[in-house]
Amino acid sequence: MKRFILFSALCLAACTGEAPTPADPAAEKGRPLVIASNYPLYFFASELSGGTADLRLPDIEGDPALWVPDGEQVAELQAADRILLNGAGYESWLDFVTVPEDRLLDTTANLGERLLAQEETTVHRHGPEGEHSHAGTAFTTWLDPELAAEQARVIAGALSALQPQRVSDIAARLAELEARLAQLDRELRQAFDGLQGAPVIFSHPVYQYLQRRYGINGRSLHWEPDEVPGVQAWLDFQNMLRGHPARLLIWEGEPAAETTGKLREAGVESLVFEPAANRPEQGDYFDVMASNLAALRQSAPD
Repeated sequence: MKRFILFSALCLAACTGEAPTPADPAAEKGRPLVIASNYPLYFFASELSGGTADLRLPDIEGDPALWVPDGEQVAELQAADRILLNGAGYESWLDFVTVPEDRLLDTTANLGERLLAQEETTVHRHGPEGEHSHAGTAFTTWLDPELAAEQARVIAGALSALQPQRVSDIAARLAELEARLAQLDRELRQAFDGLQGAPVIFSHPVYQYLQRRYGINGRSLHWEPDEVPGVQAWLDFQNMLRGHPARLLIWEGEPAAETTGKLREAGVESLVFEPAANRPEQGDYFDVMASNLAALRQSAPD
């Protein structure tokens, strides 16, 4: 059973003796250990903490939503002061990993009816993760900047409880982060408005919150960027086009050249909009979104 709970503030233990100076190694040991289950949560926490917490993102290969921690990673989770969860069914590993529940922080627990149910349940196999399904609740909440800001506020509350001496600083950092997310929201709305309501197709059903936020006329496939679709997949795609004549397919990552070539023959161009669930090779969350925005603006009809 998934164990998502609301955050409970913990009192810091009183300490005796002389307070260590910032240069004292003991001060470094006193930093709270906070582990995030995906990159957006890690990034928001990093922006809010200003380097005063020991923030960690597990070394995850592939989609963090399908991550299974190994023994060493489980031990690290069990030692954490807080574990930042995306919630909405994202952390399937909670079904079989035992961690102290009072250290779990579900950043979407308060979203309630704003969470979206998956409209379909499809079991399929791809990549190193193997067979899995897209069922239950849509979880890429951070693709809606308004919901991302809500998650950042929950993280700010947790960090403030762990470091009450930094409440004012964390509040100031939160205000700055909220402003940047609000600016991103405005820019994304303008970019998607540039598509003029034209039908689009998503390569994978992970863009639900983006689609709702900006009123995108979209439908989803189950295609992977590094896999060339088979004959049946192309037939299904052609059938989709008959009822949804899209001229743009939005991918999670750079698709294979063979795939983009066949799509172009069908009159469909490709665009990469990275969900940023895992740590980017370069830059940060806002850099990834800036690249997404640039691609969107380039694809807008003249």
